[in-house]
Amino acid sequence: MPTIALVDDDRNILTSVSIALEAEGYRIQTYNDGAAALEGLRTAPPDLAIFDIKMPRMDGMELLRRLRQKSELPVIFLTSKDEEIDELFGLKMGADDFIRKPFSQRLLVERVKAVLRRSAAKEIPLPGAVKGPDSKAIERGQLMMDPERHTCTWKGEPVTLTVTEFLILQALAMRPGVVKSRNALMDAAYDDQVYVDDRTIDSHIKRLRKKFKSCDDDFDMIETLYGVGYRFKEI
Repeated sequence: MPTIALVDDDRNILTSVSIALEAEGYRIQTYNDGAAALEGLRTAPPDLAIFDIKMPRMDGMELLRRLRQKSELPVIFLTSKDEEIDELFGLKMGADDFIRKPFSQRLLVERVKAVLRRSAAKEIPLPGAVKGPDSKAIERGQLMMDPERHTCTWKGEPVTLTVTEFLILQALAMRPGVVKSRNALMDAAYDDQVYVDDRTIDSHIKRLRKKFKSCDDDFDMIETLYGVGYRFKEI
């Protein structure tokens, strides 16, 4: 079973969440502050991590920022109801999901399963992929995506994407010129049991554009149709 890292300075949450996830068969690593977690996540990477935002020594946002420098590990944030700004910022940094406190253990377990399923989806062959030596690869002009290896390049340069970003870009690139609504992109990137709003998709699109522009200032392949959705430009 997958290994899940829990990072929270509240020992009650660490204990209760650990019990709930261990009951589902997951292996659990626990850390009570971000600084200790950063070292532990690098030396013994789990399959998924759950971060509290407000912690001593290093908060969850800073932990994610440092982690994203070298890792695309799926991350779920635990956040209070009044931290909407933090939630949007976290999505831009590459968080995969948010759970608002107080939460039920069943909700957390379902969200964990959903993110792990999305992470595992990169191993599943997709219909419509370009045929060739590797029939799972997708080639759209200067864009190359390999869902099996979870790799993406633009003009030969690697672009590191989170699982959610990869699935959104993949949904767009599969049918260039076809407009994908935000709901369609939600369906492509998220499990049915996970609710996200329009701003979540918009944040992922902004982050995708930023990543591609970091290696090509002229990147403009993801087009916005205001009030409708997004599309990958036809070549």
